Amino acid sequence: MELIVTEKNNAARRIADILSEGGASTDTYAGVNVYEWGGRRCIGLSGHVVGVDFPPEYSDWRDVEPAELVHADVVKEPTQEDIVNALQRLAREADSVIIATDYDREGELIGKEAYELVRQVNEEAPVKRVRFSSITDNEVRSAFAEPDEIDFDLAAAGEARQTIDLMWGAALTRFLSLSAKQMGSDFISVGRVQTPTLKLIVDKEREIEAFEPDDYWELFADLTKDETEFEAQYFYADDDGNEAERVWDEADAEAAFATLREASEAIVQSVSRRTRTDDPPAPFNTTQFIRAAGSLGYSAGRGMSIAEDLYTAGYITYPRTDNTVYPDDLDERELLAAFENTVFGDSATSLLERDDLTPTEGDEETTDHPPIHPTSDFPDRNQLSEDEWEVYALVVRRFFATLAPSAVWEHLRVVADADGERLKSNGKRLVEEGYHAVYPYFNTSENHVPDVEEGETLALADARIEAKETQPPRRYGQSRLIETMEDLGVGTKSTRHNTIEKLYDRGYIENDPPRPTTLAKAVVEAAEEYADLVVSEEMTSELEADMTAIADGEKTLDDVTDESREILDRVFDELAASREEIGEHLRTSLKADKTLGECPECGETLLVRSSRTGSYFVGCDGYPECRFTLPLPSTGEPLVLDETCEEHGLHEVKMLAGRNTFVHGCPLCAAEEANESEDRVIGACPDCGEEHGGELAIKQLQTGSRLVGCTRYPDCEYSLPLPRRGDIEVTETYCEEHDLPELVVYDGEDDDDPWELGCPICNYEEYQERQRKKGLEVLDGIGPKTAEKLEDAGIEDVGDLSEAEPETVADEVAGVSADSVREWQAKAD
Repeated sequence: MELIVTEKNNAARRIADILSEGGASTDTYAGVNVYEWGGRRCIGLSGHVVGVDFPPEYSDWRDVEPAELVHADVVKEPTQEDIVNALQRLAREADSVIIATDYDREGELIGKEAYELVRQVNEEAPVKRVRFSSITDNEVRSAFAEPDEIDFDLAAAGEARQTIDLMWGAALTRFLSLSAKQMGSDFISVGRVQTPTLKLIVDKEREIEAFEPDDYWELFADLTKDETEFEAQYFYADDDGNEAERVWDEADAEAAFATLREASEAIVQSVSRRTRTDDPPAPFNTTQFIRAAGSLGYSAGRGMSIAEDLYTAGYITYPRTDNTVYPDDLDERELLAAFENTVFGDSATSLLERDDLTPTEGDEETTDHPPIHPTSDFPDRNQLSEDEWEVYALVVRRFFATLAPSAVWEHLRVVADADGERLKSNGKRLVEEGYHAVYPYFNTSENHVPDVEEGETLALADARIEAKETQPPRRYGQSRLIETMEDLGVGTKSTRHNTIEKLYDRGYIENDPPRPTTLAKAVVEAAEEYADLVVSEEMTSELEADMTAIADGEKTLDDVTDESREILDRVFDELAASREEIGEHLRTSLKADKTLGECPECGETLLVRSSRTGSYFVGCDGYPECRFTLPLPSTGEPLVLDETCEEHGLHEVKMLAGRNTFVHGCPLCAAEEANESEDRVIGACPDCGEEHGGELAIKQLQTGSRLVGCTRYPDCEYSLPLPRRGDIEVTETYCEEHDLPELVVYDGEDDDDPWELGCPICNYEEYQERQRKKGLEVLDGIGPKTAEKLEDAGIEDVGDLSEAEPETVADEVAGVSADSVREWQAKAD
């Protein structure tokens, strides 16, 4: 029996389907799917099923000095025991084994881990390796026809990353967390790649905060020829003889404006025409794909997750690549022909009619994977979510663009004189559409300026002056941040987007473009002052280069890990003497990030706090002497805003809950509003009405939420949810089944079309029934492929997803982040 091991279950299913020509049967071993046909079995892992950690004696943070972790042994332990057990059970019976994990550093390490698990139970069976860049019939069959050997050097490079990241992350995380007395789920996370990336974001924020704007003025006027009006801008020659539009002196600006305002005509001084060639873009590598997907509104993590699903389904090539040059064996014409009878047919046919199909090339050429491009396997659009289809179309059209001709623009520049002041107008027109015809993602807007001649007189009207300020530098968008990380050698194509996701998950950054929190600034400041190697991109870049050297056989795993231990020893030498100062600095900053204002009872500081159960509330820093508290909503994670309440002077709070994020406002206002509102009784409680006389009432809670609940609470906890926003009208129409009035909600946006909620009990029962019947794909962002992966992990419906732990799901389901799970859960709720 031949055993085939893939990186994920959906890859196993597809490879089995290809090699068996659809004849594979499915069985389960230890609860894990296994595909079997003709003497072959195929099992999918769940990424890494073995993890690195320190021995148990190092697990207690309080008993182990963080510096001890630098030289502690690193052990490997199964993280997915059911999959490990199934793999080893199959391996015992195997005559040969083929590793078919993804072909990159991480995939090679996962393959090596599988090899080691096989060898623990079977020392005889030969183990081979197959590599492919797309999971298509031709490529999979070709790969299995010519199996290779495991690249242990490449795997060692991945193993070095695991070990080094464990040492750096665990040792420094424990040191900072213990110093700040920040334990449990609120620990302060530090990472070898994560923290230098955070410094990039913090440094940009410092530039923005330090920026002092300068005033300037710009002047415009409208010129007219033959009833065609076009805008012209005032300009002058600066001290260096260059054209300048910004006027930095107000008096000069007003003088020029006075002249333009009095002028009624302008004389054309010069007319120049030129054409410009607009070359098509290079093929997609990972970074440029993330950038393009970002322009469509996808975060780096979400864009890559979709791309990985499309790759596993066989629709695009492997999405983790630095390559921007198509391989010689790619038949571009043949691949184009595969799209002729699809929705992309017109574009494909127009390109096939060209004699020359020479593709564009980028600066980077590698031999592991081709640039990202579509395969000849065309998906059924109904089998993809809207997001998946949009990203797939982007990849298809980028491939088309690389084979398309250049576009040609015609530019017309007109310079005119108005009583000694000069005006210019720049027109542009797309003469030849070129690649824009097949790649509609770049701006092709035109600016019309009519044909004029030198010496011609144009009417001048509507002179205007605009006072402006210079703007601070822009924050990094996620794609621009990844490009900067790439330029500096921080992280790899496979890890950069995950690093950004971790910064969000750890509460270091918020919003998009990412903005650092107070905690992020504190961590970076502490590292800069007391151990600058922790935030050094040069150090991280050197370690990345060392790991590449391992992959190339130029260094060993021990060489690089020993070097990293030496660096960490130096870091802890610097940190040890300043432990108290670092802790105090972090504690002060942590408190500032959670501060709302003055306690109305004792004058101490009100802070956002978390309970032992993980819920959030507002509590006084004077506890236990002062026990003043305010509740916060149960949905989402609180973020203290800059805006303050005019009445109470407290900062407002936003609850971060994915797309269901909302502003809670001033917690004291919400509490007072609830205290002042009267319960509106609408009928008998179905649980205790007959026996105890309990009644149902519409209640406003201090958290800002509303519900229909029993007046005997807490003796009776019967309740039904109500919308958080909108005015609720109690109608005179009653439910025949429950004898309760029907409710109508006016949300203020369209009072002519209110939400007819109906009987609150019927409404909730119908909602529960809808939720039970809903598959995962009902949630925006979950397509068939992602739903399949979640179902393989035991999450079969919206209810299962709502109850799942986001971090556990992220660990078990490749391509799904904890942040995505939280967003889906917010939608489900």
